[in-house]
Amino acid sequence: MISLTDVSKSYGSSTVLGPVDLEIPAGGITALVGPNGAGKSTLLTIVGRLTDPTTGRVSVGGLDVARAPSRELARTLSILRQENHFITRLTVRELVGFGRFPHSQGRLTADDVRHIDHAIDFLDLGGLEGRVLDELSGGQRQRAYVAMVLAQDTDYVLLDEPLNNLDMSHSVAMMKQLRKAADELGKTFIVVIHDINFAAAYADRIIALAEGRVVHNGTPAEIMTPATLESIFHTPIEVRTDGEYPVAVYFR
Repeated sequence: MISLTDVSKSYGSSTVLGPVDLEIPAGGITALVGPNGAGKSTLLTIVGRLTDPTTGRVSVGGLDVARAPSRELARTLSILRQENHFITRLTVRELVGFGRFPHSQGRLTADDVRHIDHAIDFLDLGGLEGRVLDELSGGQRQRAYVAMVLAQDTDYVLLDEPLNNLDMSHSVAMMKQLRKAADELGKTFIVVIHDINFAAAYADRIIALAEGRVVHNGTPAEIMTPATLESIFHTPIEVRTDGEYPVAVYFR
């Protein structure tokens, strides 16, 4: 379980998040949604110990995020930010191999190679593993970054807008792969998603933020109603049921 108690983040006199009290159960996919500036990425990076909270406490899988040894936390929790600054002359395989550093400390074992191979296959990167990053499209690089995080083989995986730079077909493929990893490997994914319809189709739980606060927390069926969505996004919204999943139709 991920637990946040009285978590806030301020810059000077401006509070951008919180206070937040939240429990996210282990297992499955939890989507963080909300308008730009709602605090989604700030919350994610605080949970991943990339940003220090101004107040409050975070625990992940029983570990106190602020106090846990870095190597122990990195074996429990992995995170992919929106901004990635890896050397672009790395090959895909070299990048994915960085995900094994908390386990191997740079000396890859047969078990590390197995995890790297599995992550590359899982994201359908076999034909690209020898290519350097700056030879890839934005979508291909995004898949390589996600493969690196999956190679880390943590119980908890935090992804900040993993669908960035992906077209519709690759976005669907990515969410199906995350759904498969959650169901078959028992992973817990916390995913910032811009498109509410992807959240509705693939997440077990949706947490909506607005102005730095958690304003709704529930199943897709509970969140995907016109009244709830309009309170989050402040625009008239119609929700239709097309097949298995509800679909939000926005109107200006």
